[in-house]
Amino acid sequence: MKKSVALFLALVLCFSLPVLSLSAYANDGVVTIYTWAEMFPPEVLNAFEEETGYKINYVNFDLDETMLAKLEAAGGGDYDVIIADDYIIERAVELGLLQKLDKEKIANFSNINPIYQGQFYDPQDEYTVPYGAGVQTITYNPATVSVPVSGYADLWDEAFRDDIALTANYRVMIGMALKILGYSYNTNDLSEIEKAGDLLYSLAPNVRMIKDDFIQDDLVSGEVSAAVMYTSQVTMAKLADPSIEIVYPQEGIGFGIMGMFVPVKAPNADGAHAFIDYILRPDISAQCYEWMGYYCTNKAADDLISEEFREFLVLPEEFKMEDMEMIGNISPEADTLMDEIWTQFKTLCGQS
Repeated sequence: MKKSVALFLALVLCFSLPVLSLSAYANDGVVTIYTWAEMFPPEVLNAFEEETGYKINYVNFDLDETMLAKLEAAGGGDYDVIIADDYIIERAVELGLLQKLDKEKIANFSNINPIYQGQFYDPQDEYTVPYGAGVQTITYNPATVSVPVSGYADLWDEAFRDDIALTANYRVMIGMALKILGYSYNTNDLSEIEKAGDLLYSLAPNVRMIKDDFIQDDLVSGEVSAAVMYTSQVTMAKLADPSIEIVYPQEGIGFGIMGMFVPVKAPNADGAHAFIDYILRPDISAQCYEWMGYYCTNKAADDLISEEFREFLVLPEEFKMEDMEMIGNISPEADTLMDEIWTQFKTLCGQS
């Protein structure tokens, strides 16, 4: 009887151990990245594979919320490196879906620009590495704009009647009105939000279109004379027409950060750290930001970005954090009111 039990256990071990080791080997050899499409130049991913021996499994999502739902369903597993927006990272941290970074495995961590660290979603920089930032800027065509533009409030000028394009992000656009009134992008005061709504409604006669995709093409083509755009769109507009002017609104600048993180049960955490460290190399970062068109969050890479891109990929040195405010999560009541205001505003603009 004892011999039979011993033989049975031996057989179990013989058949189970190879399976476990093969599974571990498969995980060690692949780094699964989960983010939006085209976040890295193909040559950067190829070079990482050649240099390290890891294989990249690149998986896309469309929305931050889609990512969070899948990551939560996987219990913080399935993926090795995720890149997402700041506000959704805060939720993922609260749900315990991220692991703390092993900074001893990220030699290039010190290359990060401090201005993008210590933010609301990761105040101690324990979980994330910033990978690109966007600021809300005004862009305009000086050939067709006859009034000076130094801030958001100038867009209310009658000279812009039916001549402005706005992004379709209600937090950014209502935030624009909040900043004009001297309030925070992230206010939970419903009376302040209502005042901002009333101000935004008065902008409707000047708005020709509200859209996210290819808004830069409408500025370059002359369909509109001015626009409030995302950083990547400003990059494309400037490359297409260098005469286009960029304005950092005097009322204050709202910005957002995309962050890289490692899920709590990442199948290949070592590979994830290797990839993050690789992306933080100055020469690699410079390639990535020129490809993406977002602000460089790697201070050591700033000087390596070509002159063609530097004006709109490197934040001006005179900028300080007090001039900027991150757009973060707000209360459900405030968010509901903003959504209602945005729906009414789109109707007034004929964009519903």
